Amino acid sequence: MNEQSRNGVIIFDTTLRDGEQAPGCSMTLREKLRIASALRDLRVDIIEAGFTAASPGDFESVEAIAGQIEGPVICGLARCHPGDIEQTWQAVKGAARSRIHVFVATSPIHREYKLNIDRDTLLKRAVESVHMARELCTDVEFSAEDASRTEPEFLLEVITAVLEAGATTINLPDTVGYSVPAEYAELIRHIRDHVPGIDKAILSVHCHDDLGMAVANSLAAVSAGARQIECTINGIGERAGNCALEEVVMALKTRTGFFGVDTAIDTRKLHSTSRLVSSVTGMQVPRNKAIVGDNAFAHEAGIHQHGMLKHASTYEIMRPEDVGISRSNLVLGKHSGRHAFRERVGELGFELDEIELNRAFAQFKRLADRKKEMFDADIESIIVNADSTSDGPWRIQELHSTAGTGAICGAAICLQHEDGKTINESAVGDGPVEACFLALEAATGISMDLKHFKVHSVTIGEDSQGDVVVTVEYNGRSYRGHGVSLDIVEASALAYLEVINRVCRHAAVEVNRAAENIATN
Repeated sequence: MNEQSRNGVIIFDTTLRDGEQAPGCSMTLREKLRIASALRDLRVDIIEAGFTAASPGDFESVEAIAGQIEGPVICGLARCHPGDIEQTWQAVKGAARSRIHVFVATSPIHREYKLNIDRDTLLKRAVESVHMARELCTDVEFSAEDASRTEPEFLLEVITAVLEAGATTINLPDTVGYSVPAEYAELIRHIRDHVPGIDKAILSVHCHDDLGMAVANSLAAVSAGARQIECTINGIGERAGNCALEEVVMALKTRTGFFGVDTAIDTRKLHSTSRLVSSVTGMQVPRNKAIVGDNAFAHEAGIHQHGMLKHASTYEIMRPEDVGISRSNLVLGKHSGRHAFRERVGELGFELDEIELNRAFAQFKRLADRKKEMFDADIESIIVNADSTSDGPWRIQELHSTAGTGAICGAAICLQHEDGKTINESAVGDGPVEACFLALEAATGISMDLKHFKVHSVTIGEDSQGDVVVTVEYNGRSYRGHGVSLDIVEASALAYLEVINRVCRHAAVEVNRAAENIATN
């Protein structure tokens, strides 16, 4: 199946656009490329790589993904403004297959309070925008933002007009998660029954989860004839989030007999992709999350366990292997060889080249020397966090901390800069983590405002690794850092240093842009 098939459901992933708009989920270019590569391997049909007019960084990331990621259609979002559309085309035109996605809000509340325009003006703007996009790109999607709260007769008028103007996909977003399944399905049927030539386009849905019905609404729309679902990994996105890709895909796969359609997704990579996105964004997957949560295939009640021993189908409607989760959780040890490690990495749904594999295996061996037991989650953590601290300019060479009841808590740290210089600093604080943060700030000259600090265990057991996520504010911008280690203080330091490195990289980018502008002018 490909993205133009009417017999299957097209998976339009907007993790890098709508997902990134969730508070605290902003990503660097390197992180976006990692996720885009994972989405390609997952076999999503379309990657919405970003909203190019949002910032120079968004434009850069969309352009990079278009130039480097082969396979899926690469899509960029644009408002119904000529400048947005031209900018989006410049970003996506390097892709083998590209799409321009234009949108305008059509509901009365948006027309009055957000756009301050009447129906005729909006209709004219939508038609002109689709015309312009089609002159640049053969694949054009039009979204009627807040379609579920738009007057049905006006929505028909808009869709008919943009279809005639050349839109190849028509998207009907439930932008604020207001609709319910029966109502949303009826909207899809109404459009199919009353828009001339609608069968020439793909009908798409984009559902938010404000009332907890994003997946249910999307599935109801499929039953009514929609053939594209816009969704995100782990359901991340603005407010309560979006339709969760892993949930809607597995619902279609598990209940193919009911829905009569499936997707092209390689479901064995759902778990690994979920863990990558969780690591990059700092948004932890709840244990009871459907499909990819730690408890999704766990059985504790005695009657459930008895049934599972008799036959797995008594309490499991899917096999954990189908989503990339192994039945055997306790895996390799410090005496395991490289070949066994490679096999396990593949079973967990990851594809590494030789350089990546060698680096991960070396880290695995170091960790195995310190831990009693190694679990799948430890290997996943090694892989998804491989780049978290490798993008300098600063690296930790040594770290020592002290703490105790009634004692002064302190930290001493030695940092190495990419230019070769080393700096030693020490500090005291209310605890070893604060002392460590103060020492890092003193060493780098960057003082930040810590907003959030989260820590959780990667696996079970007293020797589990600690996974730390910090969110800080610096010069009015929010940054997120992530670190993993058996030592919570070290994990905290790695997370804080990642933020410092991001601040340094951002400053360097701004200096380069300023220099380019001066040279251009």
